[in-house]
Amino acid sequence: MALGGSVWRVRSGGEAVGEILIDDMDFPWLSGKFTPGPGFDSVRHLFVRELALAERDDDWEQWERAYDEIRRRVSLSSPDGPVPEFLLHIEGDRAWFRWSDEPFDDD
Repeated sequence: MALGGSVWRVRSGGEAVGEILIDDMDFPWLSGKFTPGPGFDSVRHLFVRELALAERDDDWEQWERAYDEIRRRVSLSSPDGPVPEFLLHIEGDRAWFRWSDEPFDDD
């Protein structure tokens, strides 16, 4: 799969949360311009909270609970289809993520 210039899609249920146009790759992270869709307003607060907790760097259990809510509410699809595992951050017009065809280790 060619990654640069590809468009990845974020959904919440059947609603489009947004699209990410990949413009940078730093393995294992991909990043790009985020264009919100009609469903973004319903999950925006989840991403704001998740990043605030990550920046605090003092309570990773609280961050994990916040991120679990993101995983329950949104899905990520590559140009080839849904990916089973991902770690996604959205801030303003930027999104960055890592993904896997296999579940991440729980370590």
